[in-house]
Amino acid sequence: MKIKNLDGKTLELNDSVFGVEYNESLVHQAVVAYMAGQRAGTKSQKSRSDVRGGGSKPWRQKGTGRARAGTTRGPIWRKGGVTFAARNRNFSQKLNKKMYRAAMRSIFSELVRSNSLVVVETLDVADFKTRSMVEELKKFDTDNVLLVSDVESENVEFSSRNIPACEVVQVSALSPVNLVAHEKVVVTSAAMGKIGEWLS
Repeated sequence: MKIKNLDGKTLELNDSVFGVEYNESLVHQAVVAYMAGQRAGTKSQKSRSDVRGGGSKPWRQKGTGRARAGTTRGPIWRKGGVTFAARNRNFSQKLNKKMYRAAMRSIFSELVRSNSLVVVETLDVADFKTRSMVEELKKFDTDNVLLVSDVESENVEFSSRNIPACEVVQVSALSPVNLVAHEKVVVTSAAMGKIGEWLS
């Protein structure tokens, strides 16, 4: 498979990576699993057994005219425990490496077919001002862009951070979520080589 970069040069792509059939169910599974893995799951509350105090019976069982009570730390008491207390949870879902890579290949292939993947030689701006990045993004007819590079660039990082729909990542930080969340994916030629090696 061949694709032309922004400068008009033809780039040869691996058909086994960028020319596979789109598998919607697998992509959905990969996106859900990735987003589930990002959840902290650190919500925690105290049940009646976790709350300090309440060891002695507040008043005797009979003869007071009040309802019987064995502890002051029950759910109906002020400063008592929570009835169904939340606990730390692990929301991560298991997804095999082969399935994950197959989902990524499917996404990249669909990006190529829909002309949403743009290849550039280098990705850089003259300074770290937002205005410079806005001018650069005009080449792609949208500011909803994912910029993928093989090396870190402070100018690109700083100039894009105030553009809400623009995201900058390196190849190692690519995920199915950020790939499907943007209208255009702009990748440098060196980064395309790394992606091809990773997914082949």
